[in-house]
Amino acid sequence: MNPDPQAPVREDDPRTGRPPHIVLVMTDQQRADFSARYGFPVDTTPFLDGLAERGSDFHRAYTSSPLCVPARESLLTGRYPSAHRVTQNSTERAAHYGADLLDVLGGAGYRRVFAGKPHMHRGPDDFDAYHGPYWHTGGPQRSEEHAAFDRWLDELDHGVADEPTPFPLEASLPHRIVSDAIGEITAADAETPVFLWVSFPEPHNPYQVPEPYFGMFPPETIPDRAHGPEAAEAKGGHWRWLRELVDEKRPGYDEERARYRANYCGQLRLLDDQVRRLMDHVHATLGDDVLVIMVSDHGDYVAEYGLQRKGAGLPEVLVRIPFFFSGARVAPARREEMVSIVDVLPTIAELAGLDIPDGVSGRSLAPLLADAELHPDGFDEAYAERGYGGLTYGPGERPPLHFPYEGRTFDELNSVTQSGRSRMIRHRDAKLIVHSDGTGELYDLADDPAEVHDRFADPAYAPLRAELLWRLCQWMLRTQDELPRGAYTPKRAPHNWTPPLPSLPHDQGEPS
Repeated sequence: MNPDPQAPVREDDPRTGRPPHIVLVMTDQQRADFSARYGFPVDTTPFLDGLAERGSDFHRAYTSSPLCVPARESLLTGRYPSAHRVTQNSTERAAHYGADLLDVLGGAGYRRVFAGKPHMHRGPDDFDAYHGPYWHTGGPQRSEEHAAFDRWLDELDHGVADEPTPFPLEASLPHRIVSDAIGEITAADAETPVFLWVSFPEPHNPYQVPEPYFGMFPPETIPDRAHGPEAAEAKGGHWRWLRELVDEKRPGYDEERARYRANYCGQLRLLDDQVRRLMDHVHATLGDDVLVIMVSDHGDYVAEYGLQRKGAGLPEVLVRIPFFFSGARVAPARREEMVSIVDVLPTIAELAGLDIPDGVSGRSLAPLLADAELHPDGFDEAYAERGYGGLTYGPGERPPLHFPYEGRTFDELNSVTQSGRSRMIRHRDAKLIVHSDGTGELYDLADDPAEVHDRFADPAYAPLRAELLWRLCQWMLRTQDELPRGAYTPKRAPHNWTPPLPSLPHDQGEPS
């Protein structure tokens, strides 16, 4: 391993010529299964689906944490939250790492451009060009119309609009962000590889969308959720606390779920059209040697369990994310390997001909992108984390929050829902979650995809529980922080692919 983040491209790199331009498209709170390519009956993202079909589309991709900042720090550092140490949205400046994505790209000679929502430890001075910050209720204002739209967004208080947004498409945040990005691409030097990171605040709340998108998906055409508020009540703990808090602040909010789901679909189509607009300009300006990476930081309940947004637990609707590579040097394939947002950095490092930085626990997916027929062992598991620490607040407690208990305003990521710690492993169709309060959950996703039938205490599932606890323990060891680099040299596997984990020996029996 080369500890120098600014090391030049290796002379033994088998590729020749300039590295490809890279466009990283990131959305916020996009649920993976709300696109046709994942089986959703409503066509919300036709352009992105087409890009994915022509590239390597990872249908079983996961975030490192269902929170904005911890997940984005994982993308930047290739490390899980317990290693980069950012476990809540208010501590991004505490990120701990050796070299991150911007260091790697700088070492490969890229011009680094950002437009959109940051929510990370890097700021304007860390990019060669920076447009933002954009947030969920506004961004840089270049006209009075922009300012009026941002004020209207703020007044929505992260709610659901029951009428079309009373501003034109050009005032929307995605359109403004893409316009900023297009300006940078137009001015790009054709001889310098460009890394363009376009980070959209949508489809995150507030749930609003202008015409024609508001009327594009009538509420009655959107499939209803699988389970309502009764599922959150049955889960108890943080789930019940969040459900009761929001219902107390906004009585009957669950009755607006049909409009909420329709607006969410409209936001997805608006984003899809803006990515099409962006990529048309990128290809017209930079040519075809462009690698596109599309990922979201985490998902959204979209009314499942009677909840909006995110906050409680590690359900599939929050931790599974859309994730694909398309374009230059990518073999088209629908991939079933379980991969993670932490894999973005090591993949780009290998594609750029650089060593994977010290302390990175993600795996390079470069060999998979180059060979559609390659299906290595060891990619049948996913791991994720949640919680900032301390004791776990119970469902009846009312500790101080960063917003008042009175009134309509709330934040689902708060002192209660994020208290304690949780760790998750999915192995094939089995999913285990353990919590720092001594409780656990176990689900058979093949029969129970919505995770409403907890088998943790079921004697019939005891062997599976023991197997998953063994595998989870190995993942927690694997993701431990290895920094700082000292005198001893760690042994690294090619592409950072650790050997497949053997099953728990049956003759050891179930732990007592």
